[in-house]
Amino acid sequence: MNAVVLGIGNTILSDEAAGVRTVEALEKAFQMPANVLVIDGGTSGMEMIEDLSNVDLLIVIDVVKTGAPPGTVVKIAGADIPVFFRNKLSPHQIGLPDVLASLELLDTIPKEIVVLGVEPISLELGMEMTPTVAATIPQLLQLAVDELTAHGYLLEPLTVLPD
Repeated sequence: MNAVVLGIGNTILSDEAAGVRTVEALEKAFQMPANVLVIDGGTSGMEMIEDLSNVDLLIVIDVVKTGAPPGTVVKIAGADIPVFFRNKLSPHQIGLPDVLASLELLDTIPKEIVVLGVEPISLELGMEMTPTVAATIPQLLQLAVDELTAHGYLLEPLTVLPD
């Protein structure tokens, strides 16, 4: 079994950086087993096809527009995934629906997809996330860890030495 944790977003559009910042935090906090690939997808698109082909579990972390109050953390999975990808819920959505459609045509689509997201407050040009969305990074990180653990992936916490 193999998994991919994909953080997507644009780090110069304030809250749009949430997915990327979450996978950065994940890599700093845990040693990933060999069968888990963590990808900072940034604003990539079709070039991710090879990395996403034939995986058992794909966890996508991004900002999403669901109509929930700003700063709300959401999990979209199962039957809600096709509905999620029909509507452009992420401001850029990096062509992920196109990537997944291509994987489906190639018969290499991930067996299970989970989207972990946060409702943005600001997508304005800026290097800093709003405090509300930045405060959700630990929660998004924990949700990703919980998903991996629930699927049998064993993460090794890294010991961080003080500076």
